[in-house]
Amino acid sequence: MSKTYDLIIYGASGFTGRLVAEYISQNYNQEELKWAIAGRNQSKLKAVAEEHGFDDIPIVVADSQDREALSELVQSTKVVCTTVGPYAMYGSLLVELCVEHGTHYCDLTGEVQWMRRMIDAHHDQAMANQVKIVHTCGFDSIPSDMGVYFFQQAAKKKLGKYLSDIKFRLKAAKGGMSGGTIASLNNVLAEAQEDKSIYKILNNPYGLNPEGEMSGPDHPDLSRVVHDEATGAYIGPFIMASINTKVVRRSNALAGYPYTKDFRYEEAMMTGKGFSGKMKGYGLLAMLGLMMAGKPGSLMSKAVNKFLPDPGEGPSKEERESGFFNILLIGTTADGKILKAKVKGDRDPGYGSTSKMLAESAICLALDSDELPASYGVLTPSVAMGDHLLHRLEQNAGLSFELI
Repeated sequence: MSKTYDLIIYGASGFTGRLVAEYISQNYNQEELKWAIAGRNQSKLKAVAEEHGFDDIPIVVADSQDREALSELVQSTKVVCTTVGPYAMYGSLLVELCVEHGTHYCDLTGEVQWMRRMIDAHHDQAMANQVKIVHTCGFDSIPSDMGVYFFQQAAKKKLGKYLSDIKFRLKAAKGGMSGGTIASLNNVLAEAQEDKSIYKILNNPYGLNPEGEMSGPDHPDLSRVVHDEATGAYIGPFIMASINTKVVRRSNALAGYPYTKDFRYEEAMMTGKGFSGKMKGYGLLAMLGLMMAGKPGSLMSKAVNKFLPDPGEGPSKEERESGFFNILLIGTTADGKILKAKVKGDRDPGYGSTSKMLAESAICLALDSDELPASYGVLTPSVAMGDHLLHRLEQNAGLSFELI
């Protein structure tokens, strides 16, 4: 069926959605990419479009719970790119309709419990309908998932074999915490309080793997400060690790275990060497403890949230453009050979870089669809788009992947 649009950005009046729309308007014209913006409030969409220079782009109005309007939206486009979260609250119907009507989909979610629900509810039908549903197309989890994908291909070429163990170390980053990410984390905790079975998914390192394949050699993510022999520095917990590690393991499983079922993967944040690095690690641990302290809605939780950004809030353009991230990957083969790689981004992780990663993921699904891997279902970025997305990220989105 002929589609009116290649791509619709759903949630374009929100902070991140507006950044995605700005990026596309500045880098693609309507001749090469037919796109539209969408949301529930036409006046807000129009005001944002006029303010930020894409007022000639069509507007589609649909509430996240309006089946009829969302169905019309989905059927009009090849790809839906959504920034409307928490996704467990606002995203389920949109995924269902994309699967039903054969429309590819990508988002920014890091909500593991919701991703598990989408896998269980829609993976088989999305495969049958040849639809790609692609979660985690921002800082969680593209640097991890595409970084491992790049690293493994490079290792195979250089050493003739895949790496059996990869360690991700966030060396440095500059940028504020995303208000949307915090809202999603709070919603995950709230859901887990209501349904204790969610903790089993969150605590299982293989919680996003296919049913019947949810076990392996990896342990739960790092939760303390330790000295890291691989780098000679102290490391502490990385807040995104509980999402990223599960996504990387799902990629290995969906691809048929090219790295074998014994593949090990972990993530941590480097805090420095010596006594100062150790103390910085404990400071990081205390900060994370405060963020996770207290039940959702409790006095403790409310007190902590006063110091964190709200959904829709974000850094200035100058702050976004001065941000960055720098990741070290350390890989080991089964026979002990060691290889290293780095992944870098040229904007703040939560907004500037994330908006470019999401935009290029959506464009890849829209413009490269005929050349992408013949993989369908509820997928990860690397399994859905492979080399084509890697190329777009390097050429257009300010990311770099290289052996060192």
